[in-house]
Amino acid sequence: MTGEFERQHGFPPGTNEVRLASRDDQAAARTLAQAILIPADLVTFYVCIGDVTWADIGNGYFLDPASDVLLRLHHYGAVDLGADQKVHGLVIGSNGGGLSYAVGPDGSVHRTRTASLDEPELDKVADDLRQFLELLEQSLTRFVVGGEPGSL
Repeated sequence: MTGEFERQHGFPPGTNEVRLASRDDQAAARTLAQAILIPADLVTFYVCIGDVTWADIGNGYFLDPASDVLLRLHHYGAVDLGADQKVHGLVIGSNGGGLSYAVGPDGSVHRTRTASLDEPELDKVADDLRQFLELLEQSLTRFVVGGEPGSL
C-alpha cells in the first residue's frame, strides 16, 4: 500500500502498521481482563497485537493499545452501548474522522455516530472482534485496489 502512496496522493505515507505486543502491552491486557468483563478474544488480541495504526487508509483506522484502553476506562469509565444504559463497553479505537469503536461484553463491536462519547449513539458494525478485523482487512483491500476504504 505504501509503495505507490506518495505518487498517487502527492505526499508521503504516515504510519501504517500492525505492531506486535510487547511485554508491557501483554501486562496491560491481563490487567484490562481483570478490570472489567471483556470478551476473551479481545484479551487474546491484545496479548498478540500491541496496536493497529493505519493512518492513510481513508481517514485512518486506529486500534488503541491495551494500556490506552485501560487508561481511558480508569479516567472515563465504560461507555453505554445500550439504550437502557445497562450494557457497557470499552472504547478500543477510532477512525480518523472522529468516530470511535467500542466492544461490548458479548464481543460485538459498535461505532459511534458522532464524535461525542458523553451520550453516544452507536451502531453495531460487527458481531464479534473477528468479524470486525475482517471488515478492517476488507477496508484495506478496497483502499489498495480502488483508493476508497468503504464505510467502516
